[in-house]
Amino acid sequence: MRGEGEFGLIARLTERLRSAGRSPTRAPVHFGLGDDAAVTAPAGVTVTSTDALVEGIHFRREWSPPASIGRKALAAALSDLAAMGSEPGEAYVALGIPEDFDEAACLELYDGIAAVAVDTGTAVLGGDLTRSPVLMLAVTVVGHAASPEAVVGRDGASPGEAVAVTGELGGAAAGLLLLERPDLRRSLDARMADELVGRQLEPAPRIAAGSALASAGATAMIDVSDGLGADASQVAAASGVRVTVELERLPAQPGVLDVAAAAAVDPADLTSAGGEDYELLVVLPAARVRTAAAAVRSTGSGLTVVGETGPGEGVELRGRDGSIRPPAGFVHLPAR
Repeated sequence: MRGEGEFGLIARLTERLRSAGRSPTRAPVHFGLGDDAAVTAPAGVTVTSTDALVEGIHFRREWSPPASIGRKALAAALSDLAAMGSEPGEAYVALGIPEDFDEAACLELYDGIAAVAVDTGTAVLGGDLTRSPVLMLAVTVVGHAASPEAVVGRDGASPGEAVAVTGELGGAAAGLLLLERPDLRRSLDARMADELVGRQLEPAPRIAAGSALASAGATAMIDVSDGLGADASQVAAASGVRVTVELERLPAQPGVLDVAAAAAVDPADLTSAGGEDYELLVVLPAARVRTAAAAVRSTGSGLTVVGETGPGEGVELRGRDGSIRPPAGFVHLPAR
C-alpha cells in the first residue's frame, strides 16, 4: 500500500469515523478517537464480544466491495450483543492491511463501518492498524444492560419451552451460491437475487429484536452465524437440554427455494446449515410466545416457532416424513 504513510492514513481514517465516534452511547465517553485508549463511564453491566473477519474465510475481495466488508465486520460483531439482549455501546476495530489494499480502499472500508455504527448508535472509539498477508478485521464491541439479570445467555433454557427464530433463514447461504455460481441468477428475479447477495455481503444485526426478546422473557438466545443446527447445538450443550427443530417450519427467505432447486441442493442445507443470516435463535416459555412475537413485530421483524426443548442432550432436526438429520454448520476448527 502506497500513500501518505501510517500516521497520515490513521488521521484520515479517524476523520472518517468522527461521526460514528459521536454516536450516542449508554456509556459517557471522556476520551475516544485520537487518544491511546478510550475512557468511558458505563452504568449497569457491560457485555463485551470480539469477532474477526479474515479474507478467504469470511469474504472474498473479488466480490465484496470494501464498504461491504466494513459493514459486515461491525454488523457480525454487534450480532453477538443482539443475542445477549444488550444495547450497543462502543466498538474498536483492528485492521490488518495487505500490500495491495490501497488507501482509497481503506477509507471506503471505514465508511462501511461508520454507516453501521451510525445506524445502530454505536460509538467507534479506536482500534489498530497493522500489515497483514491478507485483509483481516478484528472488531471488539461493548454493549450495556441495566443488570446481569437483563442479559440473556445460552444456558437458561429448560425442558418444555418453545424454540423460535426471528426473520428468515437461508438468504446468506443462497447469496453465497449466487456469488460462486453467477449462472444460477438466470432462474431468479433480478431484484430477488440482489437481495440474497446483499444478505451475504451486508447482514444486519437484530439488535432491536434481541432487546425485545430479552424483555419478553427469553431464557436462552444465540445468533445464527454458523448455521441454525450448529448454533442450536451450542444452546443445547450450555443449557443441558435437547433441542428439537421441525425443518418444515423454518422460515426461508424468498428466493432460497429457487436457488436450491437451480443448484440441485436440499433447501434444508441452506436454511438449517448455511449460516451468516445473523437472525436470533431464542428459547422462551410457551406462555410468552405471543407477547414475544408482538414485541418482535414492533421492531419490523417476525418470530416463528420452529421446535421445542426437552430432557436429554443434543439437537434433532426432524423432516416432514419423520426422518432425522444431524445438525450441521460452519466449524472453524474441526476435530482431527
